[in-house]
Amino acid sequence: MRAGQAATLFLMVGLPGSGKTVRGRELAAEHGALLLTPDAWALTLFGQEDRQQERPDGKRWLLEGLLIALAVETLRLRLSVVLDFGLWSRDERSALRWMAASVGATSEIVYLPVERDVQWSRIQHRWKHAPEQTFPMAEAELDPWREMFEVPDADELAGSVLPAPPPGDESWSDWAQRFWPSLKL
Repeated sequence: MRAGQAATLFLMVGLPGSGKTVRGRELAAEHGALLLTPDAWALTLFGQEDRQQERPDGKRWLLEGLLIALAVETLRLRLSVVLDFGLWSRDERSALRWMAASVGATSEIVYLPVERDVQWSRIQHRWKHAPEQTFPMAEAELDPWREMFEVPDADELAGSVLPAPPPGDESWSDWAQRFWPSLKL
């Protein structure tokens, strides 16, 4: 990043096996950005016994909140950050875009679509060749995940005006602190 340039929060958006981590590493190298990948932290912190669950006992949301707080502090220092979280919901992405703007940073959604057969092939390959770097996934999980995933629309990808927070939340800050319980803004 050049002196005087605003930091950028890169939001890696996609399902497991879409290539988020690979592209995130590339972006981090290209922009001198901090790469935050919760899976890498979770496998180290939660231990082998929790590997059977992607979000063991809600710890995933606590970890993400701490990593987001680190990302916001890094953006305040005018350093770019790549969040390799998946970010399946529009609300997650909107809250993070709001947080970046609140500290004078820009944000960019990097959406990586993936066909189901390619997705399953990549997941199997990853589990076979680097099981210590991933959580187990079953093929039966793919279709429900694909149904839950909210594909970013053209306005969101273009970085258009943020939508209002969901009903019941006065601000994106309120929503984010409820969604990520460890996040303190």
